[in-house]
Amino acid sequence: MRKLLFESLIRPALTERPPLASNAAVDELARALDGAARKRLGRSLAIRAVDAGSCNGCELEMNALNNAFYDIERFGIRFVASPRHADVLLVTGPVTKNMREALKRTYDATPNPKWVVALGDCARDGGCFAGSYAVVRGVSEVVPVDLHIPGCPPPPIEILRGLLALLERVNSRAGVAQG
Repeated sequence: MRKLLFESLIRPALTERPPLASNAAVDELARALDGAARKRLGRSLAIRAVDAGSCNGCELEMNALNNAFYDIERFGIRFVASPRHADVLLVTGPVTKNMREALKRTYDATPNPKWVVALGDCARDGGCFAGSYAVVRGVSEVVPVDLHIPGCPPPPIEILRGLLALLERVNSRAGVAQG
């Protein structure tokens, strides 16, 4: 035991290098996302994550948005526990037969205006799980999807870009409808 203790004092720490994206780029993207949400909703964006049967790769990247590097909560963008408080349903994984009804109920419980984002390749069409007896296929088979963010899994910066694109598209449609 003593030998392990001394070796751990001499050996350098085994940590990963931080992501390559610069702090300025992430800050600018998150500020733009918050600004677009405030323009459309008059407040910050609330996201409800729904795992419809994924391998959890997309959840790891989505949860990284809350870590110390991205920290999107500092811009007011937050994940909520209830669909009744959400603006966006961020759905991951292929929809399994057991999750079909739960996803429908979650969608119905989310107040308008609401948007559904299919996160990852599996959420689009079932991905590597397509054709399984337990899988319905993609999210659009169960609820209407407003945006698909591709990747297996998509990195956090792409999730932010996707959310910003969704809000900008919604804001431009609202401007056309009002004009």
